[in-house]
Amino acid sequence: MSTGKEEYEIQDVEKQSRSRLELSDDDSQPIVETSEHTRLSFVDRMAAKLRAETKGIEPITDEEKDDNSILNAASMWFSANMVIAAFALGVLGPCIFGLNFFGCLLAVLIFATLGILPVAFFSVFGAELGLRQMVLSRYLLGNATARIFALINVIACVGWGAVNTIASAQLLHMVNPGGARCPPWAGCIIIVVSTIIVTFFGYRVIHAYEKFSWIPNFAVFLVIIARLKIDGSFTVGPWVSGTAGAASVLSFGGVIFGFASGWTTYAADYTVYMPRSTNKPKVFFFVLVGLMFPLCFAILLGSACAMATFNNKSYASYYADEGTGGLIFAILVDKSLHGFGQFCCVLLAMSTVANNIPNMYSIALGTQALWEPLAKIPRVFWTMAGNLVTLAIAIPAYYKFESFMTNFMDAIAYYLAIYIGISITEHFVFRKGKFSNYNVDDWDSWARLPLGIAGCCALFVGAVGVAVGMEQTYWTGEIARKIGTFGADIGLELGFGFSVIVYLALRPLELKFIGR
Repeated sequence: MSTGKEEYEIQDVEKQSRSRLELSDDDSQPIVETSEHTRLSFVDRMAAKLRAETKGIEPITDEEKDDNSILNAASMWFSANMVIAAFALGVLGPCIFGLNFFGCLLAVLIFATLGILPVAFFSVFGAELGLRQMVLSRYLLGNATARIFALINVIACVGWGAVNTIASAQLLHMVNPGGARCPPWAGCIIIVVSTIIVTFFGYRVIHAYEKFSWIPNFAVFLVIIARLKIDGSFTVGPWVSGTAGAASVLSFGGVIFGFASGWTTYAADYTVYMPRSTNKPKVFFFVLVGLMFPLCFAILLGSACAMATFNNKSYASYYADEGTGGLIFAILVDKSLHGFGQFCCVLLAMSTVANNIPNMYSIALGTQALWEPLAKIPRVFWTMAGNLVTLAIAIPAYYKFESFMTNFMDAIAYYLAIYIGISITEHFVFRKGKFSNYNVDDWDSWARLPLGIAGCCALFVGAVGVAVGMEQTYWTGEIARKIGTFGADIGLELGFGFSVIVYLALRPLELKFIGR
C-alpha cells in the first residue's frame, strides 16, 4: 500500500504530464506537444488538430529531439538561398556598385564566406542546447541586450520578407505582357499567402518543404545560363582598379554579408529538434555547404546577367523599366523561350516562398522572446501577423525596390556584425567555448542570466563604429568618406571591432560586481 506522500507524488506527476500534452479529440491519433503557456488558446487547439507545431520558445527536451537527419540542416538553407532574391542581390554588383564580374566574384567569395560561418556555428548550438536563437542570445548578449536584438530581429524578418516578396512580385507582373498581367499587389499577396500555408505548420513541414523546393529553382537558373551562352551578351567587363575598385568591393561586400549572415539570428531555430548526440562537426559542415553553394551560385548568376545588360539593349531596357523581374523576363521570354520561358518565370517567382519561410517562422519566436507576456500568445498567431505586416510593407515598397533593397540590407549587415562580435566573444572568451557553461534551466530567469550591461554598452558603441564607417545615400561617416573617390562602406567592420573591444573591457567588470 502506498503512503499519502507517494500518492501525492504520483498525482503531481500525472498533473504535470497533462499540462504538457494536448490530446486530440480522437484518442487514436498521435499526441501533439504544446507549450504550457498557450495550451488553453483556441489558436493552439486549432493548430494541434491540424498537426501543426505548437511549441513556443521553451527549450526542446531530449524526449522531443527526434530529427535525426543531418541532411535537413543542409537542405533547409540550400532552398532558402537558391532563390530570386539572391539573384537580385547579384544584379546590384555591376548595376549599382559599378563592379565587373571578377569584382563581384571577389566580393562574393570573401563576404559570403564571412557571413555564413556564424550561421553554421550557431546551428550547432540548437542541436546541443535545444534553445531557440533569440533565447540563446540571452546567454551570449545578456538578458536585457537580447531583448533589444529580438526587437531588431523582428523588424529584420519583416524587412527580409518584404525584399523577397517584391522581387517575386516584379517577375509575376512581367508574365503575359500581351494580356492580363498580375498586378504588383496581387503578386505580393500570392507570395505571402503561400508562405503562411507552410509556416503555419512549423518545424517539420518547413524542413520537408525546403528539402525539395530548390530543384525547380535550380533548373530555371540552368536555363538562364543556357540562354546567356546562346545570346552571347555576357562579358567580364573592365576591371576598376585602385581605391575606387576597393571601395566598390567593400560596399557590395557589405550588402552580401547582410544577406549571407541574415540567417545568424535564426540559425539555432532549425536544429533544435536534432538529438544532442548528433555529430556537431557534421552539422557545421553540412550547414556551411548548404549555404555556400546556392548563395554564391545565385548571386554570381545575377551579376553575370547584369553584365549582359551593358551589351544587350533589350536586357537593359527591360531592367530599367521593370527591375530584376524585367531582366529575367527579357532573358527567358523576349525573343527567346516564349511560353516555356513564362512558365519558368512563374516557377522562379514562387521560389521566394522558400526564402520567406525562415523569416516568417522565426519572427514568431523572436516576438515571443521579446517580452514574457508575448510568449503566451501562440506561435502560429505571430507567424500569420508577421506575414500580414510584411504584405503591408511590400506593396508600397515595390515601387522603390532597388533603394529599399540596398539600404535595408546594409542596415541589417551593421546590426548582425555587432551581434556576431558580442556573441562569439562571450562564447569563446568568457564561457571558454564549452557548452557545459550554459545552464538550459536558466533560460527565463532574470536572477540567473547575465544582465546585459556589457552587451548594451557594446551595442551602443558598436553603433558609433557603424556611424563613422557607413557610406549610404542618407549618411556618410567620417572614416568612410576618406576611402576612394566617393567613399566606401566599412560600417560592418568597424561595428564588429568596436563592439568586441568594449565587450572585452566591460564584461569582466560585470562578472566581478554583479556575478553573472
